[in-house]
Formats: sequence, structure tokens, C-alpha cells
Amino acid sequence: MSLPDGVERRTFDGSERLATRGEPVYGEPTDGPWRLWDAGRSKLGAMLELDMDVGLDGGESVLYLGAASGTTVSHVADFAGPTYAVEFAPRPTRDLVDVAENRGTLFPLLKDARKPETYAHVVESGLDAIVQDVATRGQAHVAARNRQFLRDDGRLLAVVKARSEDVTADPADVFEDVLSDLRDTYEVLETARLDRYHDDHLAVVATPRTTD
Repeated sequence: MSLPDGVERRTFDGSERLATRGEPVYGEPTDGPWRLWDAGRSKLGAMLELDMDVGLDGGESVLYLGAASGTTVSHVADFAGPTYAVEFAPRPTRDLVDVAENRGTLFPLLKDARKPETYAHVVESGLDAIVQDVATRGQAHVAARNRQFLRDDGRLLAVVKARSEDVTADPADVFEDVLSDLRDTYEVLETARLDRYHDDHLAVVATPRTTD
């Protein structure tokens, strides 16, 4: 699959790795203006490394749910358009604010992704993509509640964390249950286990279901 504009494969320590242009954030190696996008620390990076068709060309408007300290969302903001970054915990949000200082299209929001009504007045509708990486129960419900921001042919790029849903259940069973719930609101286009980079995680590419 082709990479979004603004994402390239560059050589770091003798191997081809993903990279974006931007100020370093988490101590990642650099090659001139390019910085390594470490798939071992980024689920979206892992999706790209696994050649999933994420439907991103570059320049998209994005809602990022579960932004944490900004590791992945900083790379997204390097190649995307307006990027709204929702994070629930105050400490990582402070780091996220620092990351945004060098990225004029990145907008940190100290909010709960389970309660989109608390940021609906800030986040525009008709967005091109939602990236979801939240560590909570009810991950399909979070995706459904935030569908309101996504255009009808937009993309949901979600990572299901099995241990966040049920630490005792078999991850495969958890994934099946979450996908079943997700299909109430979205058409699932592609899934892939991320175990090569992240244990017990399932990546999902989906688009909103529309009613005639």
C-alpha cells in the first residue's frame, strides 16, 4: 500500500523505517528533518508497517482518541490537516500541549473520549478520519459515540485492546465480541492482529454505516 503524503521510508541504523517530518518528541532518531516513526511504540505506525489500507493520503482532518503524551498523534499531525487530540489524563495532556507548541495543526483536548458531548463544540464535523487508541472497556461504544464527527465515507482506524476489555478472556474472543458491537455502527473493511509489535491488540479499518 502507498503511504500518505508526508510519510516516507528512511534508513535508520541500516534498515528502512517509517518517518515523518517534524520536531522530535520521544527521543526518536532523526535523519535531517525526518524522524523515525517507531511502530513498536505506535499502533497506527504498526498498521502502516503491516501494509493495512488505512485510507489516508495526507492532509486529512483527524480526531485522535486516546492521544496520551503525543507519541503517535505527533506523527499524525506531521502529515495531516487539523488534528484534534483527546486525552483524559492530565499528566500526559501536559506533555501533549508541549508537543503541540511546534505543530500548529494539533489541538490538545483534556476530555473523556467516552463523552463526546463535552468537546462537540470544539471539534468540527465531517472529519476525514478518527484514530482510536483508548484503554477502556466499551471500545466499540466509544467509536459509535464519536461517529458523529466522521463524514459518511470517512475512516475509523481503531485499535482494540483485549486486556482493557477483559483481562481474563481469550483475546480472540474479545476481538470477536468488540467487532460484533462495532458492526452496529460501522462496516469493517479490514482487521489485523498487531502481535508483531503490540501483544493482544487488533487493528480495525472501518467506515460508517449509512441508512438510506
